[in-house]
Amino acid sequence: MAGCRWKTFFEEEDRPDKPRRYGVTEMRGPDFSLFSQNLLQDIFESSGQFVDGLKFAGGSHSLMSRSYIKEVTNMAREHNVYVSTGDWADHLRRKGPSAFKEYINECKQLGFDTIEIDSGSLGVPEETLLRYVRLVKSGGLRAKPLFSVKFSKSDIPTNTNRAFGSYVIPAPRTSELVEDVNLLIRRAERCLEAGADMIMIDADDVCRQADSLRADIIAKIIGRLGLEKTMFETSDFKTTEWFIKQYGPRVNLFVDHSQVMDLECLRGRNLGKDHTSVLGSSYFLF
Repeated sequence: MAGCRWKTFFEEEDRPDKPRRYGVTEMRGPDFSLFSQNLLQDIFESSGQFVDGLKFAGGSHSLMSRSYIKEVTNMAREHNVYVSTGDWADHLRRKGPSAFKEYINECKQLGFDTIEIDSGSLGVPEETLLRYVRLVKSGGLRAKPLFSVKFSKSDIPTNTNRAFGSYVIPAPRTSELVEDVNLLIRRAERCLEAGADMIMIDADDVCRQADSLRADIIAKIIGRLGLEKTMFETSDFKTTEWFIKQYGPRVNLFVDHSQVMDLECLRGRNLGKDHTSVLGSSYFLF
């Protein structure tokens, strides 16, 4: 990567230039608060080489003007950044069976490259989900099905404060998964066979805190689907750091825009957040 002399990737670990098949960083775009074009421009100009994708999370694009969305997608394209939709499945279901085709055409007109298909929100049979994947691909866009991993809360260790030596009633534990991970993997495999480009894993319960992260579930998903075909949403910096330490710089991660530079430092030198002296204060624009 030109201009990044501080990076110390080993040759066999380095990521290719964009567009990348692995080591992908997808950035959360407008969601709970609107991004100004100036902020996005600053991010792309300072860190654009590290950003592979921008996602309009939570159906936020539905609240914005078409002109604003087109300006953002054009700006992203100038920096070789793909633009993805977020969860908008529930709304589409209420609009009728033809709504998904109309949605694909509208996304294409607005400049989106990727459509995320939330299997949980849709609540449709597996064959219908596969049909949606094929519709996205036939429309000339990338398909990214989203699967959620959920399990019994009793499987998460508690971190309650207590006096030294005091007795704590043990919480009941169970191995019964709310959603069978093997079933999730089988559905994801079928989506890949149907042409899906990437599988997004919303492992909120699994990855909310690194201290309680279910490494066995993550390992099973990556072992079956592979690093190149999976992307994980990380809830905080500790979890991001865990993924890089566990699976190396090639793991695909979806992070908040404020974590882009921190993540790149982890991919390059495992510097964590202590990298001001390496990058200089001019990099910290957001």
